[in-house]
Parts: sequence; C-alpha cells; structure tokens
Amino acid sequence: MLRLPFAATLLSAALLISTGVSVDARPAPPPPAPPGILDQLFGSLGAAPPRQLVSLKERYAPGTIVISTSQRRLFLVLGQGQAIEYGIGVGRPGFEWSGTKTVTMKREWPDWTPPREMLRRRPDLPRHMKGGIGNPLGARALYLGSSLYRIHGSNEPETIGYAVSSGCIRMTNVDVQDLYERVKVGTKVVVLR
Repeated sequence: MLRLPFAATLLSAALLISTGVSVDARPAPPPPAPPGILDQLFGSLGAAPPRQLVSLKERYAPGTIVISTSQRRLFLVLGQGQAIEYGIGVGRPGFEWSGTKTVTMKREWPDWTPPREMLRRRPDLPRHMKGGIGNPLGARALYLGSSLYRIHGSNEPETIGYAVSSGCIRMTNVDVQDLYERVKVGTKVVVLR
C-alpha cells in the first residue's frame, strides 16, 4: 500500500509527464483572515498593550493575580499601589466566569488533553497533544484549583485581546513565561467580569 505523500508525488510526476504541467499535490495554506474579522466575530478592546507597570487602586495582597475579563487584562499585584499589567484573551460568550481560585500546579511546555466537554463540542480535536510550539497551551501553564481553567500561553498570539477561549486565560508565550517566573503554587487568583 502506498503512503499518501508518496502517492501524491507519483500522481504529480505522472501529470507533469503526460501534460507538461507541474502540479503541487500539497494543499495550499488557507488565506490570511481579512483585516478586522476577529473584531467582528469575537469583539476586541484593541491590540493588547505591551506588559507594563501600572498603578492599581484596588487593594489586594502583593503576589495576587487579578484578572479583569471585561478589560481583557491580567494584573500581578506588586504592592504599594503597583502592578504589572498583561494583555490577555478570555472566554467567549457562554464561557465567561468569575471567582477566586488558587494556582495549584505550574508546567513548562505542558501536554494538553482536551476535557470531555470540549471533545463533545469539537470531536475533531486530538485526544492528547504533547507539549511544544504547536500545543494550544503554549510555553507555560498555571493550573487553577480543581477547575478546568488555566492561565496559559498561546500558539495564536493574534487572539490576545479577544474573547475566543473556552474559559481559559490566554497570554502571549513571552508574557506567560514572565508571569510563570514571578508566581508560586498557592498564588491567589481573582477573576472579575
């Protein structure tokens, strides 16, 4: 039995010989999304700002992570009215949530196993995916309590600033690596709408 890539190469060679026309048997990559399509589909508060030091009026203990899903921003409280602000992607309509969680586990280049609920919605997803650059969890993941939610990197940085996830908090890989180094297991996470 011929493997598909080899068979496609043979078919392409046969077409070249018989017609003189070269055919690339590989599918063409999809065209880029039209400008503004993510804004139309998922809403945006604009491009995520670079990580920055900001003033924070709310009083939370230093080391607390505060997530504003409406602003699509994550704040790591430093104390003395200061915080580091990161741009994030959040849960799409129907997957929004709020509450208080605790970071219970941290992983570098984590494996991903989609939960049953996600597989019911998306049966085309892989059942398990090893960590790496193509993994949807990105470079780092902070696991939030016994929930299915995580703060994690993304292999789709263009989605930061949008409501597109199934409830997880997405960050760029660069930002999640920075946050990962700054927080410990046991860190309090406050998610506000």
